[in-house]
Amino acid sequence: MAAKIAAAAKARRNLVVIARTDAAASEGIDGAVARARLYLQAGADAIFPEALTNADMFRAFAKAMPGVKLLANMTEFGRTPFFTASEFEAMGYRMVIWPVSALRAANKAQERVFAALQKDGGTQKVVDQMQTRQELYDTIGYHEYEALDASIVKTVVPQGMPQRD
Repeated sequence: MAAKIAAAAKARRNLVVIARTDAAASEGIDGAVARARLYLQAGADAIFPEALTNADMFRAFAKAMPGVKLLANMTEFGRTPFFTASEFEAMGYRMVIWPVSALRAANKAQERVFAALQKDGGTQKVVDQMQTRQELYDTIGYHEYEALDASIVKTVVPQGMPQRD
């Protein structure tokens, strides 16, 4: 793994290399820390210790890695108890990801829409649960893109060469 990290670090242009170690589950905190140190020597910018299952483990890992940028993974239905971003920060973590939270929420909403389609033959009973067109446009900055489009000059296709007599 250290060789892969070294290769990524060497090849990067605009890339932050975050190295993940799952060793805590099989080798304990000491094993995970030992691997993390190898990854830092190989060029990792930050460490993602996976398989930490309680606050004491998160704190112990952070204590063993002073000054290192650490990433925590907060996923529902996993083995890590719920912590807030502030709680992770207090434990020594500068980055937190919620990698599938929005996907899970979106999938649950899709289930409701498909159930309504099957039951009611349309979406009329779930429209109040949907994002409006205006809300969508506000979210994605649609009108800013319209303004950008209007500011771009259309390409002028040159005419062919004049023909000789």
